[in-house]
Amino acid sequence: MEMKLAENIRRFRKERSLTQEQLAEVLNVTAGAVYKWEAGLSVPDIGLIIEMADFFDTSVDALLGYTLRDNHVDAIVKRLQEYRRKKDREGLAEAEKALKRYPHSFPIVRESATIYRAFGIESKDKAMLRRALELLEQSRLLLDQNTDPEINEQTICVMIAETYLGLNEVDKGIELMKKSNAGGLFSSKIGNTLAQIDRAEEAAPYLSEAMAKLTADLCNIVSGYMNVFGQQRDYASAEAILSWSVDVFSGLHKDGKPNFLDKVSSAFLAAKAQVQFESGREDAARETLTEAKKLAVFFDASPSYDESDIRFMSRIEGASVHDDIGVTAMDAVQSVVDEYEKEAFTALWNSIKEGEKNQ
Repeated sequence: MEMKLAENIRRFRKERSLTQEQLAEVLNVTAGAVYKWEAGLSVPDIGLIIEMADFFDTSVDALLGYTLRDNHVDAIVKRLQEYRRKKDREGLAEAEKALKRYPHSFPIVRESATIYRAFGIESKDKAMLRRALELLEQSRLLLDQNTDPEINEQTICVMIAETYLGLNEVDKGIELMKKSNAGGLFSSKIGNTLAQIDRAEEAAPYLSEAMAKLTADLCNIVSGYMNVFGQQRDYASAEAILSWSVDVFSGLHKDGKPNFLDKVSSAFLAAKAQVQFESGREDAARETLTEAKKLAVFFDASPSYDESDIRFMSRIEGASVHDDIGVTAMDAVQSVVDEYEKEAFTALWNSIKEGEKNQ
């Protein structure tokens, strides 16, 4: 609840063109009392508030000027998130109020834990981090209330683990992250933490697994954005993200050998050529298709699906690479061309293909 009594007394008085002395005379108080009310140094008793409201021809609620905040769970959680985003430590007091109001609410307990954890890590305040741990453990017991698909016991356990790291209880934190690392979701955090405490050999497999996951995610992200931008006819953005991804993948060559990302890049280059062709830049499309053909031939001459042939990666036990873009890199390029279903573009690709065959 926020009250604006002081400024409202002043506002109502001025609206009626009264001095502080004149208002004081109406209410049978001193001018000094009115001054203190308007300065927020004191508050009139309830009888005088009622009398003023009557004099100003308004309600007590309006004179007090309070706004009753929405104190439903969702509204409180959003306020706490806003405090955290603004790095406003008033959010800590708000969290404690919320916990008193809703001590057994999963969203309140978890968001309160999050705000304590955020400020505790920033300021290296162990008391805040201990409070965060207490609340995170409590949130695990309330997890059956959770409706957010992005939150589960795994993500909460990692928050607990990271809080242990903030408390310099590194071994506890690492072991808990390892136990929560289904699907390699937290391999990058584990690898980075191990590397920071000079456990390089133990860190390397986790970092390699994280790199493999990152490249797989990047392929999906770029492909998704390519389709989004295509539907929006934002050809400049489509071309930009495809060019960027090919540049990133080219930096992952090891010893000049082909790797699986060359096959992906061949398909992305064909898609980039399609975007250029759609934009009316046939010469640029020809140049890009030629580049796609060259890279596809390079890969198909000695195809590799071994993740250890990609820079910064080592062999991952039990892993294998599969895709649905074609048996060969040339098949992948052809698939992109065929999906475009534009005769002139197909003819351009065929001329590049046949021209190089005959050279």
